[in-house]
Amino acid sequence: MKTHKQLVAKLMKRPGVKAEVVRIEREEAVLLDALLRARNEAGLTQAEVAARMGTQPPSVARLERSLATGQHSPSVATLRKYVKACGKKLLLQVA
Repeated sequence: MKTHKQLVAKLMKRPGVKAEVVRIEREEAVLLDALLRARNEAGLTQAEVAARMGTQPPSVARLERSLATGQHSPSVATLRKYVKACGKKLLLQVA
């Protein structure tokens, strides 16, 4: 039986897989940067954003961490709540 790390290494050798992983990581990094910028511009801590969202601080920490690690993609509803808590609007664009 192969380990997860071995399977990932094998998959990353397949044509297109590595490019897709890099694309997703890049998009999530851009989104994380935008969220953190919004929170910093609002002068808010994770706990303050959580209170405004009606959730607990660990939820905001998980949201930010998930984008940093690529482990989970938050829903549009969650992103909307986060940016609203920061006094911003969520705008989506398809290019």
